[in-house]
Amino acid sequence: MEYFEKLEIEDEGNIEKIVPDTSAVIEGAVSKIIDKNNLNYPEIIVPEAVVAELEYQTNKGQFIGKKGLTELKKLQNLADNGEIAISFTGKRPNNYEISLSKTGEIDAIIRDVAKSELAILVTSDRVQSEVAKAQGINVIYVEQVDKSNEELKISKYFDDDTMSVHLKENVPPMAKKGKPGNINLVKLDSKLISYDYLNKLAEDIIEKARHDFKTYLELDEEGATVVQSREYRISIAKPPFSEGMEITAVRPVAEVSLESYKLSEKLIDRLKSTANGILISGSPGAGKSTFAQAVAKFFSEDMNKIVKTMESPRDLQVGDEITQYAPLDGDMEKTADILLLVRPDFTIYDELRKNHDFNIFADMRLAGVGMIGVVHATRPIDAIQRIAARVELGIIPSVVDTTIYIEDGEIKAIYETNLTVKVPSGMQEADLARPVIEVRDFENGDLKNEIYTYGEQTIVMDVDLVQEDSKSSDSKSAVDKIVEKEVIRAVKKIVPKATVQAELVSNDRIKIFVNEKFIPKIIGKKGKRIDDLERKVGISIGVEPIESLKDYDDKNDNKTKSKKFSEEFEIPYEISKKHLNLDIGYENIGEEFDVSVNGEYLFTATVGKKGLVRLKQGLEITEILLDAIDMDVPIIGTFR
Repeated sequence: MEYFEKLEIEDEGNIEKIVPDTSAVIEGAVSKIIDKNNLNYPEIIVPEAVVAELEYQTNKGQFIGKKGLTELKKLQNLADNGEIAISFTGKRPNNYEISLSKTGEIDAIIRDVAKSELAILVTSDRVQSEVAKAQGINVIYVEQVDKSNEELKISKYFDDDTMSVHLKENVPPMAKKGKPGNINLVKLDSKLISYDYLNKLAEDIIEKARHDFKTYLELDEEGATVVQSREYRISIAKPPFSEGMEITAVRPVAEVSLESYKLSEKLIDRLKSTANGILISGSPGAGKSTFAQAVAKFFSEDMNKIVKTMESPRDLQVGDEITQYAPLDGDMEKTADILLLVRPDFTIYDELRKNHDFNIFADMRLAGVGMIGVVHATRPIDAIQRIAARVELGIIPSVVDTTIYIEDGEIKAIYETNLTVKVPSGMQEADLARPVIEVRDFENGDLKNEIYTYGEQTIVMDVDLVQEDSKSSDSKSAVDKIVEKEVIRAVKKIVPKATVQAELVSNDRIKIFVNEKFIPKIIGKKGKRIDDLERKVGISIGVEPIESLKDYDDKNDNKTKSKKFSEEFEIPYEISKKHLNLDIGYENIGEEFDVSVNGEYLFTATVGKKGLVRLKQGLEITEILLDAIDMDVPIIGTFR
């Protein structure tokens, strides 16, 4: 395959001294020029800046660096055979200068070499070519062949029913086929895939990103590369990020319109008129993004609205009339600033995961932009709860008015939010009336949840549980139980290994019982820590040793036994810059246990050294657990 289709040569009479820049080396342009022009022992002068940049790229695990070094070795072989002369010269840039290569620092060093050597500069970079001409340097511009229409090699694994392809070294190729709600993992071949084969596929994907304007290199770090190539989202992982090389490619199975979801006329009317803050929620693979694409098409084509997207990576499959924005300079807040100037009617934010994302979503909505957010959730209320943990209570209905929960590719629940002033369900005293966010089933109007503040805590109350509680013989109300649970959680953050119990004495005072050895740490120097804790939870706290309770020994014994009899326990945790540590305890080293959130099983782990299970920040499973922590949802363990 040719690497170029046209040469622009300023001085055809003298191409005996050539200085290639980094782009020319990566494209293999020098060896091609030598072949096409039958040059007689030309002198190839390679700037040290080119070598340094290729070395930097290769050390970061970037395929283009390795490709460039392969070309240099090819030129060296030509020199060894007496066909060319090759030398290396010029200043070697430092790491800081290499990191500024996009600003033109490396290109300037290379042009200086061409100028001082009175040589012709060879480049595949149009800007480099034009700047060199402006400086009076002779240039050969090698225009790259348009490869935008070439199929990716990995596409051969896809058919009409394939959602994703999973390729890993020493493992047969696998694919997920079907539709949301009916997905099967299928083995495509019995033959094991080799590292070399995966490496060739990866090089083909990176090459596509260099030539196709609709193929974007979304992430390129040491051991990890993410590419969005038209309808394919491709992740490439290799050591040291992963223990082996792996390529995963995901593609939407089909374009779906809103008609496919058989929405009620009531919901269609809401989308047309009053729905301006929409959350689309569901678990991974439930069909959230597919539904978001259908909503985008509806607003753009049927409602004649201006629609944009904010994505990282950009993988929604939408029409050409919808512009897809990535994080500007790595920061989605800068993207939001641009969109506020553009003033679209609706913006799809895919997806909301961290505090930063929710804050941007809220700011844009409050600025008057219609917002549609895609959120990971395992229950219909989870999406609203995640917003409630990050914005002021009173503005929730202004930020989110409609929540749509997707499961197995179908709409399972639709909620609407409204602000009122009332006594929350489960409370009796009239003086406890306060602002309450009511979350109601959109179709039938049933009250499902209430969100309100208790002290400084934001409570998300399940109304069905309150009603069940009112029928039970338990003297504690659901509100009392929530307050006790919140205080216990706050205390456990100070002393995660302590045994803590709580008893609500009155509406403004609670008594906690904790191991006597931890009491000084909870009180703090001159009572400062307990004062801070009281301000945080909004209630007065009394502290007593748990050993004073008559039934403490029995409960402690039962707690120990519960681990061996597969009963649930809440897992203490610590969050560091790089890890989420689940602290199971030294006494359980080597034990296996299941981890779940909201009753949904996530994974099974083995307690490692120091009684910890370490989960690296950035992994999807870690993000799920961190989301649960943000929402004050306990992480539950069960010993196997």
